[in-house]
Amino acid sequence: MLYRRVMEQRVSLVTLGVADLDRARAFYSGLGWTPTQDLDEVVFYQAGGMVVALWDRAALAADTVVTDSGGWGGITLAHNVRSPAEVDAVLTEAERAGGQVRRWGAATEWGGWSGIFTDPDGHAWEVAHNPFWRITDDGATLLDTQA
Repeated sequence: MLYRRVMEQRVSLVTLGVADLDRARAFYSGLGWTPTQDLDEVVFYQAGGMVVALWDRAALAADTVVTDSGGWGGITLAHNVRSPAEVDAVLTEAERAGGQVRRWGAATEWGGWSGIFTDPDGHAWEVAHNPFWRITDDGATLLDTQA
């Protein structure tokens, strides 16, 4: 019997659990993000071909049926850019918006340039330039070596 896989290889939505929705909204606005939908309890941003949402952390834990241990969740979000200078500019912008730069841009062992910031709720973002990947005009990151 053949089994047909139904789940496509893509991510549709990332929801970030936040302690203070107004603070989180202000931080992402400080990065230049504009909400696509801004409801009383949740904020949605169109982020290329996917959606990023901000929602109350306790409500997210309850909805996901998990116990919130309060610590780092084992996930780092990433924002790939077109140059090392752009890495540094995004990190500076994140700091200005109220984030904390954890690691300033620096050369990586794999030949790129990368740094890390966290948002006010501690969600880690890597900002990276990977010279082996291509970013299209519409912002898609492609895993190819035709850069």
